[in-house]
Amino acid sequence: MSRTLGYIRLVRPVNGLMMGFAVIVGASSVLANPLSIEIALNLFFGFLTAFLLSGASMAINDYCDREIDMVNEPQRPIPSGLVKPWESLTYAAILTLFGLLAALFTNLSCLAVAVVAWVVSVTYATKGKRTGLPGNFLVSACVAIPFIYGSFVVGQGLVLKVVFFAALAFLANTGREVAKGIVDIEGDRGKGMRTIAVSHGAKAAAYVAALFFLLAAVLSFFPRLMGLVSVLYVPFVAIADIGFVSSSVMLVRDYSRERVRRIKSLVMVWMVFSMISFLAGNFESLWGQ
Repeated sequence: MSRTLGYIRLVRPVNGLMMGFAVIVGASSVLANPLSIEIALNLFFGFLTAFLLSGASMAINDYCDREIDMVNEPQRPIPSGLVKPWESLTYAAILTLFGLLAALFTNLSCLAVAVVAWVVSVTYATKGKRTGLPGNFLVSACVAIPFIYGSFVVGQGLVLKVVFFAALAFLANTGREVAKGIVDIEGDRGKGMRTIAVSHGAKAAAYVAALFFLLAAVLSFFPRLMGLVSVLYVPFVAIADIGFVSSSVMLVRDYSRERVRRIKSLVMVWMVFSMISFLAGNFESLWGQ
């Protein structure tokens, strides 16, 4: 049972669910027709692709981070011994295969986007993470792509509305990744990682992370101001924005490792509310009302 839990923890299913949800949000924002069986099936495959490829990237990431995690996160499946390094790569290969097959079953455009997302995630895990902020951007690109992928799932391609949603996710997650560097500073420094926290100190990282959170909050005003979403968007995005602003204030006031770890978890909650706001703002188009 413990090994089974290790495999489950390795793929971080909550992250996968969020990526799958982002696909649904991206699709709903550009859906031209009410839900049909064909669209629902494509949404299912889109969700499955995001979940599986997210899990694959997490397994690859933990394989590449196994020595660092001995210091930063010794309870994770590989350093704790629940999953062997070669098993994580095998697991990642299986998840990747089925994820790309699900993309192929959707359409060829989706397969192309899925391959790009997979390449970006592997590039980060193998090389990008040592670069600091550029590596943070690679991770955030992987978080933003599911919104764009959702647009391709329903055959709409890239449109302005989904670009706003993807950009907001990119900014918020970049702030979270920069803050994460404060939590991981001890292990990262020992392995030559050039995160902002390692290169410039925890205080600088806290201020940079807070800036990205505030930029995300500012950007969130534009979809409603431009008439791209309905008024149902407002209450949920307001909760997210208050969360981003308050997290920014807390972060610059106290950037100790344990406080930042808590803030990092809170930011995930605000990101969920942001996705709910996108979904609510496009409720009519999703259900044909």
